[in-house]
Amino acid sequence: MSFNPYVPRPIDRPTVVPLGGHADLTELDEAKIFAAPDDPADWPAWRARLAEWRADARARLGYTGRHYDEIAGDCFSICLAWLWDETLYDHDRGVFTVDAFLDAAGRDFGGFDGVVLWHAYPVIGLDDRNQFDWYRDVPELPDVVRAFQDRGVRVFVDYNPWDTGTRRAPGTDAEQVAALVSDLGVDGVFLDTLKEGAGELRAALDAVRPGLVLEGESRVPLARIEDHAMSWAQWFADSDVPGVLRAKWFERRHMLHHTRRWNRDHLDELHSAWLNGAGVLVWESVFGVWVGWNARDRAVLRAMRRVQASHAAWLRSQDWEPLADHPGAGQVYASRWTHDGTPLWTVANRGADHDGPWLVTEAPSAGRFVDLVTGAFLTVEEVGDGRVSVGGPLPAGSIAAVTVTGAAVERHEPPTGDPSFPARVAVRTRTPWAPRPEVPAGLVAVAAGVRDLVVRHRVRETGLYGETPYVEEWKPLPPRLHHEATVRRTVRLDRFAIATREVTHGEYAEFRRATGYAPVRPERFTAGEGPADAPVTGVDLADARAYAAWAGLRLPTEDEWQVAAAAGLLVRREPLVWNLTESEHNDGRTRFVILKGGAAYAAEGSDWYVDGGPRPADVSVKLLLTGAGLTRSDQVGFRCAADL
Repeated sequence: MSFNPYVPRPIDRPTVVPLGGHADLTELDEAKIFAAPDDPADWPAWRARLAEWRADARARLGYTGRHYDEIAGDCFSICLAWLWDETLYDHDRGVFTVDAFLDAAGRDFGGFDGVVLWHAYPVIGLDDRNQFDWYRDVPELPDVVRAFQDRGVRVFVDYNPWDTGTRRAPGTDAEQVAALVSDLGVDGVFLDTLKEGAGELRAALDAVRPGLVLEGESRVPLARIEDHAMSWAQWFADSDVPGVLRAKWFERRHMLHHTRRWNRDHLDELHSAWLNGAGVLVWESVFGVWVGWNARDRAVLRAMRRVQASHAAWLRSQDWEPLADHPGAGQVYASRWTHDGTPLWTVANRGADHDGPWLVTEAPSAGRFVDLVTGAFLTVEEVGDGRVSVGGPLPAGSIAAVTVTGAAVERHEPPTGDPSFPARVAVRTRTPWAPRPEVPAGLVAVAAGVRDLVVRHRVRETGLYGETPYVEEWKPLPPRLHHEATVRRTVRLDRFAIATREVTHGEYAEFRRATGYAPVRPERFTAGEGPADAPVTGVDLADARAYAAWAGLRLPTEDEWQVAAAAGLLVRREPLVWNLTESEHNDGRTRFVILKGGAAYAAEGSDWYVDGGPRPADVSVKLLLTGAGLTRSDQVGFRCAADL
C-alpha cells in the first residue's frame, strides 16, 4: 500500500490561499476547502483574496445561478438510508414505516430535510437485474416517496454509472434515470462515484421538470456548481483554523453535505458545516455495516437543526464574513451572516473549555445578545470605540448561534452527550432444532466435532459478519477497498445430516400443493414453477424455512455447509445456484444472510457487483436482505439439514 489510509491524501487537504498581490488565483478553482491562516492578522487579507477569486471565477464562467432560482427551500440535513433498514421497513409485516422512521429521526437528529433511498449496492449483481429494476420492482415506492414529501422531506434516488454488466434496458442511462425520477416523483439524484452528471443527464432531468437536484459524490467541479445544487463534502480535511468550503463560497445557495462514512466522531464535520452554513449527511448503516452516530454528535446536530430551520435565509446570505469578530485569542471561531441588516454569528469552540469572550463587535442600538442554541443571554462588556465583547461559558466542542433580540427566546439544554461509539452487534439468528433419529433419505450424516475453518470473502465495504472494515479510515482505495479477507473460526458442531442436493422446483411444488403456502409479500415468488428437476429458485429465507419445517428439517448453517462441501459430500444441481444458509444475522437495523457455493451467473465489469460464478467451499458472501420479495432471485436456492 503506497498511502496511509488514516491520514488525508494530498487531494483531500485544504488549499492554501496566496496572500501576495500577483498570485494566480485560478489555482483555487478546484479546492475542497480554502485553508485559513494561523495568524489572525492575516485574516482580512485572506478574506479579500477569497472575494477577489470569487468575483473573477464567476466572471470567467459567466455565472448566473439561474438553476438555484428553481429550487425551493434548503436541505441542510440528509440521511442516506438503506431502503430496507428496519427503522423504515417492517420485514415481518412487509410494509414501509415512513412515519416511524421520521419520528425517530426527529428524536435522534432533529429531523431530516432529505433522504436518499439507497437500494441496490451491495446486492446488485446477484442476478441480471439492473439498478433501475431494484427500484421499479417495489410497487409501493411512489407512495413511500409521497409519504416522505408529505412530511416535508425531499427524496432522492441514486445512480450507479458503473452498472454496465447487468440487464440492459432500452435507451440510455440518462433516459432511464429521468424516467425513474418522473415515475417515482422524487426530488433529485445522487451520483454514486461521480463528481458530476452534466450533459445528457442534466438535460434529461430538466425535461422532466425544473429544479431537480443533482448531487455528486465529493468535490463538485467549479463549472458544475451552475447546475448541481448540492454536493458531498466527503473526505474534506480542514485547516487548524477553520477554513471555507470553496463551493459554498462561490455560490451561497449551494448546499454541501459533510460526511466521513467510517468515522465514529463527527465533530470536525459538524463544526465545518456550522461555520460554513452548510449541511451534513447522516449515514449510520454503511452498506450493511453499523457506523452509528454518538449521543454528543446527535445533540450537536439537533441544536444546529433548530437554528437552520429558523435562520436559513442568513445561512445563504451574500453578506458572509468567515472568521469574523474574533476576540484575539483562543480557539472559539465565528462566521457572521447578515440578512435584512440583522447579523447572526455561528460559533464553534475548536479548543478546550472556554469561559470568556466569543466575539468582539459593534454594540447594538437595541436588544440583547443571545445564544439561540441554549436560549441564554450572553455576558457583554464594553471594550471602547462603541465595541463590546460577547461571550460566556462554552465547553470544548460546543457550538452557539449569536444574534441580537429584544424578545424572549426559548431555552434549551446545551448540546451534550456521550461521545463514545454506540456499538451494535450483528447477532446470528438461533438455528431451529430439527431432530431426526435416523438419517433421512437424500441426506448424509456428518460426525460431531471441533473444526478449524478458514472463511474467505471480498470486503467490498460490507465486511462479513457485521464488523466495520475501515474504522476511522480516511478513504480506503483499491486494492484495499475490494481486497479478499480471511476469517479463521473454530466451531463445535453436533452430529448432523445435510442434503446431498438442493431442493427442486418439483419438490417445492409438492409443498405448495400440500400446504397452500403463500408468502407475506408474493413478488418474485416462483418456487415450484420451474423445471421439476432444477434447483428451486425464487425463494427468500422465509420461503426456504417454511419448506424445511414442513419436511421436518431446517436449513444448514454456513459452517455445516462448508464442512460438508469440503468433505465432498455435496452435489450441485444444474444450473448452479447460491445456497441460502441458516446463518442469518441482524444488528437491529440491517438483516443479512451468508450464501455459499456460488452460482452460474456472474455480473462482469465492476468490482462493486456481488461475486458470481462457482465458488469453493471456503468462500462466503454476505447478502443483505431486502423486502418486497426482492431477495428472491433466479440464482439463489437452498438445501436442507437435520439434527442427529
